[in-house]
Amino acid sequence: MGARHELFATCPRGLEAVLHQELKELRMGRIERQVGGCQFQGGPAEVARANLWLRTANRVLLRVDRFPCPSDAALYEAAREVPWERWLRPEGTLRVQARVQDSALTHGRFVEQRVKDALCDRFVERTGTRPSVGDEDSDLRIHVHLFRDRATLALDTTGPPLYKRGWRVAQGRAPLPETLAAGVVLLSGWDRRSPLVDPFCGSGTLLVEAALLAAGAAPGLGRSFGEERWLSSDARAWERARSEAQAARRATPKLQVLGSDLEAERVEDTRANLASAGIEAAVQLEVADGRRFEPRPGWNGQVLTNLPWGVRVSDPARVLALYEAFGQRLREGASGYGLALLAGEPRQVDALGLPGERVELANGNQPCVLLRSRLA
Repeated sequence: MGARHELFATCPRGLEAVLHQELKELRMGRIERQVGGCQFQGGPAEVARANLWLRTANRVLLRVDRFPCPSDAALYEAAREVPWERWLRPEGTLRVQARVQDSALTHGRFVEQRVKDALCDRFVERTGTRPSVGDEDSDLRIHVHLFRDRATLALDTTGPPLYKRGWRVAQGRAPLPETLAAGVVLLSGWDRRSPLVDPFCGSGTLLVEAALLAAGAAPGLGRSFGEERWLSSDARAWERARSEAQAARRATPKLQVLGSDLEAERVEDTRANLASAGIEAAVQLEVADGRRFEPRPGWNGQVLTNLPWGVRVSDPARVLALYEAFGQRLREGASGYGLALLAGEPRQVDALGLPGERVELANGNQPCVLLRSRLA
């Protein structure tokens, strides 16, 4: 891999500004916020640090070519000119994924097949053998973006998406992706020192991500990455980045964190995930009904929670009643608290009866709303 490359970090919709700030804090070069992520520049060191440290990104892609693509022939010829042997061994595995929009070539599967054909034909011509098509864990993952007859070829430096931190041992029922949870924590405005309360903790995703943030822990430190399997991978860059990340983690003995859930099984899920993540903060967990939430007087902390969205509940009125009851408890007893409350839709936020700023986000293809506020 050469000295500098154009890189692109993808993220959940609505978190582009948060990701931009993360890249800025990592001192990445030429950062540009775009729809669905941020573009930036860097070499081996930046690839390693981005994968280890970015909390809201899903993948870090490295662009290898961009070209006009009005036809099947144009796609094949351009893809065949890319020096794939720089990154992939002849006996390695590959996977191609394509997104196609407003172009003469309309089928993503066809685009994927033609890029694969071009790559394999190049290998046969130069080595007499060809790589194999693999799965999610392939040695080289290639992304093709075809928009208005212009193609971009990029390599996935990440491998399994960045929300797969490695700490989750208990799934719960419908856990937030770790990247979205981290985005909610960063958007909340929490100062990483004040007491933190999650009255609907589920399997503890928000609590784990918040505690890792407070500890200065790199979220990707417990896993490996796709770029490390490339022929061009710089092992020293990864070694340095991991060493720096390990040194950056700090103990947080004074941090007060409280999580609760109505179901004892979910509380045990949270306990298991906190232990797996190596959280050093004194996290208190209890079985409790969030509708009867009682803020602790004088804490002036942060309520950070993902309220039930009611996706599996046939009676929406029951869900709205829960929001109304929880909102009333906050109005009555949470003076001085900061609030970051994630809900499934605007009418659920309305039911809380609380002032604040609304931020539109997405959990996959499902829209959601974050209410940010501080009660006087």
